[in-house]
Amino acid sequence: MNIHEYQAKQLLKGYGLPVLDGRAVFRAEDAKTASGELDGPIWVVKAQIHAGGRGKGSFLEESAGNKGGVRLAKSATEAATEAQKMLGRTLATHQTGAGGKKVGCVYIEDGSQIKDELYLALLVDRNTSRISFVCSTEGGMDIEEVAAKNPEKIISINVDPASGLSSFHGRQIAFFFGLQGKQIKQCVSLISSLYKLFNDKDCEMLEINPLVINMDNNLLCLDCKMAFDSNALYRQPGILALRDESEEDPKELAASKFDLNYIALDGEIGCMVNGAGLAMATMDIIKYYGSEPANFLDVGGGATKEKVTEAFKIITSDPNVKGILVNIFGGIMRCDVIAEGLVSAIKEIALSVPLVVRLEGTNVELGKKIINESQLNVIAADDLADAAKKIVHAVKG
Repeated sequence: MNIHEYQAKQLLKGYGLPVLDGRAVFRAEDAKTASGELDGPIWVVKAQIHAGGRGKGSFLEESAGNKGGVRLAKSATEAATEAQKMLGRTLATHQTGAGGKKVGCVYIEDGSQIKDELYLALLVDRNTSRISFVCSTEGGMDIEEVAAKNPEKIISINVDPASGLSSFHGRQIAFFFGLQGKQIKQCVSLISSLYKLFNDKDCEMLEINPLVINMDNNLLCLDCKMAFDSNALYRQPGILALRDESEEDPKELAASKFDLNYIALDGEIGCMVNGAGLAMATMDIIKYYGSEPANFLDVGGGATKEKVTEAFKIITSDPNVKGILVNIFGGIMRCDVIAEGLVSAIKEIALSVPLVVRLEGTNVELGKKIINESQLNVIAADDLADAAKKIVHAVKG
């Protein structure tokens, strides 16, 4: 689960981390009051969407102007005007795609004179199963380009969970950044607080970009992105309360309400399977035979007829889906339950795209009987390769 910058800044502030004063604005009429509460003399106005590259983004509406999603203002009045231009408009960045995202909130923040920009992130290193600090002396909007062209400017420092974090890690990062004097002590404290926050709140990723040195030679968290482990939200009610459902894919949101594992992709063949490993194999074989998956959808091992029906509705609600492959291996999940759900869903939504079904395992004969007796237009498959060939052929002709 992701949160907005202004929410992340509040969490940082709660752990004593250095952030600038700011105000979140949701209504255009509140922008002037919010900007007037800040000291200036420079104000920064930031569109709040769950995507990076806001500064280089562009609004789809001409009324918003073409200055990007992060703008500087030299007065409270100018800051309010820029905020009003952004609210309710659609901002497109390299991460949102051409359709962009609607700006429902703007963050107005005190400006800062910057001497240097650094990059600092915490994430879970899947190779070592440890929390890793990722650091670069090249912070700012072009960090992706740095990673691609100058990877030697980025280092990773893992923390052994047995011994935990120590001041050594903070000093190691400070020396890599080239910090001096009081900045070293600030860095050690900052690293310690970020590590505690990361663990306390079950974060998956915490990114400070940029981490700046201001003209007073102090460290400052100028921007922040946070993502949290969705599987741990049951024990993080405070974090769950920060969820902004308007930023999520409607199909993924609907799936989560039925405890379905769904991720939207860019392809044309919808997939419904039971088991993450089987889902990955199904997507791979679709690509192997010349097409692309439109989604990852795992109904799980204990799906009911109702869940299967809802899963099918979610797949078909995607206008990019030109065909559907159902690949079920019945272990705990019974093939007859899948079949009943499919029949119910197809009758309800009037399916208009090709459907290939491959069933194997528990109650497979009963499942096939239910589908055959339904007299629906379903293409049967004997195995996974046969299923992939048939759905790709049906979609591509």
